[in-house]
Amino acid sequence: MNGKKLWERYKKYFYANPSIGLTLDVSRMNFSEDYFTRMEPHMQNAYKAMEKLEAGAIANPDENRMVGHYWLRSPDRAPTPEIRQEIINTLQAIKDFAFSIHAGKIYPRKRARFTHFLNIGIGGSALGPQFVADALGTKSDKMKPCFMDNTDPDGIDRVLAEIGNNLDDTLSIVISKSGGTIETRNGMLEVAAAYRKAGLSFERHSVTITGVGSNFDIIAKSGGWIARFPMWNWIGGRTSVMSAVGLLPAALQGLDVDGMLKGAALCDSITRGTETLSNPSALLALAWYQATRGQGVKDMVIIPYKDRLMLFPKYLQQLVMESLGKEKDLNGKVVKQGIAVYGNKGTTDQHAYVQQLREGLNNFFVTFIGVLHDHDLPSIEVEPGVTSGDYLSAYLQGTRNALYENDRESVTITIERLDAQSIGALIALYERAVGFYASLVNVNAYHQPGVEAGKKMASAVIALQGKVLAFLRTNPGRSFTAEELAEAIGAEDSVELVFKILEHASANKDHQVNKIQGKGVFGARYASVQD
Repeated sequence: MNGKKLWERYKKYFYANPSIGLTLDVSRMNFSEDYFTRMEPHMQNAYKAMEKLEAGAIANPDENRMVGHYWLRSPDRAPTPEIRQEIINTLQAIKDFAFSIHAGKIYPRKRARFTHFLNIGIGGSALGPQFVADALGTKSDKMKPCFMDNTDPDGIDRVLAEIGNNLDDTLSIVISKSGGTIETRNGMLEVAAAYRKAGLSFERHSVTITGVGSNFDIIAKSGGWIARFPMWNWIGGRTSVMSAVGLLPAALQGLDVDGMLKGAALCDSITRGTETLSNPSALLALAWYQATRGQGVKDMVIIPYKDRLMLFPKYLQQLVMESLGKEKDLNGKVVKQGIAVYGNKGTTDQHAYVQQLREGLNNFFVTFIGVLHDHDLPSIEVEPGVTSGDYLSAYLQGTRNALYENDRESVTITIERLDAQSIGALIALYERAVGFYASLVNVNAYHQPGVEAGKKMASAVIALQGKVLAFLRTNPGRSFTAEELAEAIGAEDSVELVFKILEHASANKDHQVNKIQGKGVFGARYASVQD
């Protein structure tokens, strides 16, 4: 397509909305001129499904619950007065608590005030807060954020080492809706042990965000923790960043939570519209559908040209992949749906995988995200009349054009400046786009049976480990190969798991298992270490 025709197509499919400072260009997706007309009936069905969702329909039949993240920034739209008031009260409680912490009205035992907070959570309880903290944080933050988001002992050690001597003025935030998330529980126990080792009370340094009556809620209440904040059953982890999960850490850090909520609410208002070409979330969903043929045949590559948006692709991985990666559709038919998401910041990718994007396998579409405002300080000239920010913008445009020349599809999102309102708008834009796309491919975006299956299997591995270690302890002085031990405990069908359990146990001192080298890898023998 020549330059003039491409310009006309650009103007035709260009979306701009000054109220949220956002533009969207889908013109470089390879849809035909009749594409939107053909897809319009499907989009109208998607709008109706979204309207029912926001009105309080049961959207997650697996758990018999509503899905209400949209109400968090527009409480008046909540389906009951009780939910509306809970949202309002919780937001005020978050602000009051953050004020009390910053003012030193709530303070640690030996210090004047809390200066750090440690966010202990995983998945949506970490990805959203981490993204927001990194995107909006400055050297003027009221508290320094730290995150513990895994059950990796070495990772836990690294976080605690980073906190170092500031443990006494660190507030721990333990986040799990169910109160039964194993990784979060482990992190809590490890941190509590570190506080005790330092002669400090973990309970007097901790708050929780959890479901009312959950395990963590009971522990926090009985232990006299500083505060408890609710996480409602109508909020999913991947859409929880506008709840206490994201707002409490942001408020403690000193970020503009009202601005973030305002940006999301404005974007929600815009994306409720049923005129497709004026709805940026609808345009995004249709761009995804066109690229993937509604079957996930292409990956979504997210490249934000702003260091502060570096964690946005990681955040979107959960939002998109957990929402859309489903084995069955709403009718129970096996469809194997989903869109794989990966990405990294520009221009880092000029020196990473853009080579493959331009000349390798054409199994993806790109979303470029640019920010017009570079920074608040005056820019130096790195060349006459050229700043570093000019180069950042030029690399975005140059890469976009280089990909288009080689028949690579792309979407471009541009925001005027990166602030709390634009971050809120970006989150809301993608949340609704995911919902629309799910309707187009007829899957439930609001449950995650595969995640639960993984948790159950992990529990089964831990149970098997218990049997393996117990057998070794009750057979002192004897050694066994993995195959012999599996047969002895009646786990012949799980020899591989037994082998991996023994390898891990013998590599660490905790379980006192000794590995005796044998002939080949699988000839090794394992025995309980005797005192």
